Amino acid sequence: MARVVDVEFSVPVSFSPVDQYITLARGAEAAGFDRVVLPDSLFHPRRQDEDYPYTPDGSRMWDENTEWVEPLIASAAMGGATSTIRFSPQVLKVGPRNPLLLTRQVASVALLTGNRLDLGVGIGWDPNEFEWCGAPFKGRGKRVDESLTIMREGLRGEWMEFHGRHFDFDELIFTPAPGELVPFYVGGHTEIALKRAARIGQGWTSAMMSYDDIVATVTRLGELLEANGRSLADRGDGKPFAIQVVCMDKYGTRGFTELAEAGVTDIIVMPWMIEGHGFDCSAEIKLESIAAFGDKYGLTS
Repeated sequence: MARVVDVEFSVPVSFSPVDQYITLARGAEAAGFDRVVLPDSLFHPRRQDEDYPYTPDGSRMWDENTEWVEPLIASAAMGGATSTIRFSPQVLKVGPRNPLLLTRQVASVALLTGNRLDLGVGIGWDPNEFEWCGAPFKGRGKRVDESLTIMREGLRGEWMEFHGRHFDFDELIFTPAPGELVPFYVGGHTEIALKRAARIGQGWTSAMMSYDDIVATVTRLGELLEANGRSLADRGDGKPFAIQVVCMDKYGTRGFTELAEAGVTDIIVMPWMIEGHGFDCSAEIKLESIAAFGDKYGLTS
């Protein structure tokens, strides 16, 4: 059976118990999924000093009992238990992190997984995660721009130096370097975020969005890429610019086909939630749902 829809599918482990991660990665690989998507949270501050940008009322979708694990470490662990499926932090909060340390970590995961890392990157929204990790919240966008430039250059495995407003260092090199480009999937729905994706990214990744908003965003990304001498058809390595989405109102063969026709390359789906199960259902239920989804849409062909 051929793949029913000409699009990639990713399965998230968000809000699942940490001890299910490796089991779910193996099950997703066996079912033909293309990648595992991982969440990022540094810690859970008791107080919330800024609205969460992706819920209507600004509240967090989780509490202090929600399980998290560092996504790059999790990617390496799951990579050692699998052989083909890719891993995509969605998204790694670059703002609170040091870009030199992060470059070493990203390179290590890419090397240890055989270049199976698609790095979702974002700024971060919680001022406490910045300030308590020693990074200023003010000016975070420009700081992340510098960080992404440093990371992209560092991952080439060549001598480099950088002298910016936020980071300043003399010549250094990261070796060994990954054998392939580590794609950056830039997150964010604002115009500034889309411009960042068009300027430095090999893809864009969404939080929960409607189909109409996704279509408008893909159109805008195409315009911004052209303004940067790039295109949706080629992200720089011969592959199309990745459009990774969580769509709230298009499901099933028809809905997935419409997303693919709109330019989406990767649809994030949680099969057990589609079947009506909760985040905390057993690994056995999740594996059955993953396998059934793979069979239904011909992912293993």
